[in-house]
Amino acid sequence: MISMTGARLRLLGASALALTAATLAGVARADTVVAAPDNSDGGQQRGDLAEGSDILVTATRANEIAPVTASLQTTQPQSVISRSFIEDSLPATADFNQIALISPSVSNYGSANGVGMSESKAQIRGFQDGEYNITFDGVPFGDTNDPTHHSNTFFPSNTIETLVVDRGPGNAGQLGQATFGGNMNLFSRATREDASMELKGAYGSYNTWLLRGVAQTGAIDALGGAEAVITAQHIKSDGARTYSPFRSNNVFGKVMIPIGPDAKLTILGTYNENSFNQPDKDGATLSQIAQFGKYFSLNNDPKSQTYYGYNYTHKTTDFEIVKFEANLAPNSVFENRAYTYSYDNETLSGSDVTLYATADAAAIAKANKVTLTPGGAQTNGVPGYTKTNKYRMFGDIAKARIDFGFGAITAGAWLEWSNTYRQQRDVDLLTMQRNYAEKAIDLTKLPAGYGQPPADIKFDQNSHTEHTEEFVELELRPIPGLKITPGFKHVDFNRRIDADYNQTTRIPQKLSATYTADLPFASVNYAVNTQLSVYGQFARGYLAPPLGTLYVARPELSTAEPQRSTNYQAGLVYHGHNLSIDMDAYKIDFTNKFTSINAPVQADGVIWINQGAVQYKGVEGQITYAFDNGLAVFANASRNYAKTDNAGEAHFQVANAPEWTAAGGILYKHGPIRFSLIDKYLGRQWFADGQPDAYKSNGYNIANLSVRYDIGPARIGFEVNNLFDTRPVTNISTGKTAQFDQYFYQTGRAFTGDVTFTF
Repeated sequence: MISMTGARLRLLGASALALTAATLAGVARADTVVAAPDNSDGGQQRGDLAEGSDILVTATRANEIAPVTASLQTTQPQSVISRSFIEDSLPATADFNQIALISPSVSNYGSANGVGMSESKAQIRGFQDGEYNITFDGVPFGDTNDPTHHSNTFFPSNTIETLVVDRGPGNAGQLGQATFGGNMNLFSRATREDASMELKGAYGSYNTWLLRGVAQTGAIDALGGAEAVITAQHIKSDGARTYSPFRSNNVFGKVMIPIGPDAKLTILGTYNENSFNQPDKDGATLSQIAQFGKYFSLNNDPKSQTYYGYNYTHKTTDFEIVKFEANLAPNSVFENRAYTYSYDNETLSGSDVTLYATADAAAIAKANKVTLTPGGAQTNGVPGYTKTNKYRMFGDIAKARIDFGFGAITAGAWLEWSNTYRQQRDVDLLTMQRNYAEKAIDLTKLPAGYGQPPADIKFDQNSHTEHTEEFVELELRPIPGLKITPGFKHVDFNRRIDADYNQTTRIPQKLSATYTADLPFASVNYAVNTQLSVYGQFARGYLAPPLGTLYVARPELSTAEPQRSTNYQAGLVYHGHNLSIDMDAYKIDFTNKFTSINAPVQADGVIWINQGAVQYKGVEGQITYAFDNGLAVFANASRNYAKTDNAGEAHFQVANAPEWTAAGGILYKHGPIRFSLIDKYLGRQWFADGQPDAYKSNGYNIANLSVRYDIGPARIGFEVNNLFDTRPVTNISTGKTAQFDQYFYQTGRAFTGDVTFTF
């Protein structure tokens, strides 16, 4: 967004910049700050509470201390989480899913190795990762086989200024491959007008170290007021699980350059490196847990597939954006984002770590066999594999907005393409020789001309995507306070595979599939007065089939079309001086669920079809009351119905979808003191579809305590994560039988001390 505070407003001209609503970023519209900031915390809070994003939340006393709030101009249920909450109430190692967890209807699992020390997955209203978008500064990102995400790989908490959870697909300007179940919008660290330096050091449970630095150049007069920020972070931990150390390094930089009086250029980049010991298919079986405890992962036995030296991953990512914004005329603005990002995962793993410590010793002996020559006899060894998954994305987003007095029109387009390489090869982990372990394929089920692939290659595959979206929104303002915004988006999405050995089939294949969608949207927001607004939304969502639908011998027999959602929701937002409230109700119909089945003719193998529907509906709300002395209490809750809706079948709550969520706590910010005690509860859920009792959780909570005190330039902090030391099962990954199910547990009580120096 071009609009800024203070000197930056003077740079670009307040009258023109008032027109740059956040439509251009595809998120909620910008609020006007109608109340002066409260300075009970010593004047360190700013009026623009969602700084870095395109949302300016009314700066009341309640909103400045609330862990989550919403914009008066929102057109869908929303939770805005500020930098102050990230700094004051969460472990510095937190990933973006841990930040988002404070929102109603948000749940997660993972982090089994400690907060931020292993990947986590978040759910929004029961929609799973890959069924909603995540964006960074308005750029959607995700994997190329399906739009899932790696929570601790791209954007650690030092790179995030504000996080906004939009519980809905958004308007037409909300871009992304999974415009389906919602959006998690991350906004990068903001530059500042004043120069500063921040150094942070932390030490805590599991021998976890964190070092962080943040430098702000302030406005550089010699460069026309340009501003820059750079931050770097290092994490080193032994991890909560056995033989599971974790290392991470991140660097982030951003510069804002004014170009004349009516334009600016923003350039940012981040690089992240993670190294850790963990099986590729993680989790502990009940047999392993009985012998070694809930937090068993790896061991120091080089004769087993669970030896830590055989289970190692190195990941690197980078993400770059060049954003240009300009006022083209008194009533029109233009914005363009060009970007690229990459992901590289290099993994070595045991083939089946569930066999270690099983009661069946014969199964272990049978599993630890390798074949070192093609067609040769099996011999003793330790079977494993190497895995590569790396891709690079390129894209551009262009948008323009023209205001014509009683309304405005916004139009734009998104173009993105990607190149991906993935491989998996079997090896003997003792010698790193090839292990010819793959079964021969049945050539009689394939067209003539195919031969047997090498028995040590599971797959070796290149794939590509091309994705375009064009959208238009018309905002009408027929009477003061009322905004009616219909919109339309068209989507074209193409997947291509060029594989020497395709995944699952293990034969050479060149395949392609194209999917299209036309998505109407409509929203309304009515400002009843300066403190209260009501809103409503209708939106159609879309999710293309994953790359796995092309892992078949006869793709022409598959009939899978994109999944569809139809979303209806309405709510209200109230911002009083001491009281902040928002609440909503929603109903979402989800159809065309992907599933694989055996083809009618057995020789044709597996095909993909659409079979199934889910209905999501519920109510959500959040409230904060701030007293005049810096103390505040808050609570939020949701009741989430996410059940299958197939004719003639019983309706089951979908897996990993809590029936309700709740959070509450107290916060205190006054003078040198920061204090928070926050508890999040996730209600009953199942870890497998069909509601089997063996996979049911009756609900669990996690409470966090944080205390900080300023002494001159230093801020001393102490945190307790999982204050009540609850250690329930948080997820179960089902195996071929219950014996091979893998369990994950919430890590126990963890302590962290830190000190931050600001200059």
